[in-house]
Amino acid sequence: MSTAELLAICLVSGMPGEDAVQLARRLLGEFGGIGGLLAAPLDRLRASHGLGLAKAAQIKAIQELGVRDTETSLVKAQRFRDPSAVAEYLRKRMGSLAHEAFACLFLNAKNEHLGFEIMFHGSIDRTHVHAREVLRRGLEHNAAAIIVCHNHPSGNAEPSQADITLTRSLFDLLAQVEIRLLDHIVVSTHSWVSMQMRGLLWSSTTNSDEKACFWGVLDRFSCPV
Repeated sequence: MSTAELLAICLVSGMPGEDAVQLARRLLGEFGGIGGLLAAPLDRLRASHGLGLAKAAQIKAIQELGVRDTETSLVKAQRFRDPSAVAEYLRKRMGSLAHEAFACLFLNAKNEHLGFEIMFHGSIDRTHVHAREVLRRGLEHNAAAIIVCHNHPSGNAEPSQADITLTRSLFDLLAQVEIRLLDHIVVSTHSWVSMQMRGLLWSSTTNSDEKACFWGVLDRFSCPV
């Protein structure tokens, strides 16, 4: 069965002069494939001819089911210690948001999932993201580690200098209460950037032993928690 035929089943019906399969094919062409269609914001879907609120909501529901399946797989496989897998999960969850948002993924000492929260909306800078609120929620979750994430609706996931400055401030603040900031991942619809993998996570005062306790080497070092 083709992608268009599968999508047609989910859409249930077409519109006058265009059956469900024809509608599905047109939508796939218009949005550049199933990935672009699922990632499109609700308003963008509703602006497409033949998609009312109900069908647009059906498409977003399909996307959300896929995101939840990815989250379940990560939880079962305990893959929240894999930066690429986590980044792809966060891209699916936040990459298509129409406005900038900042979220936290809270983990325990074994890097197991405790919770995910979108905490702030608007430009991601030191004015809009309240570091002490991130700290407060981390303590309330009894988290040993946090991964923070925000999206760039522009489609360019490259972190700005403001992103880097905020990250290092969060790193230092959380370290005061022995919560590890594992990563700050910037996502867009089709891409992501891990600041840890870029070497942008660390504070200027972070020593090499502390760095050894983060992504990629957790299984080779005994890290204090």
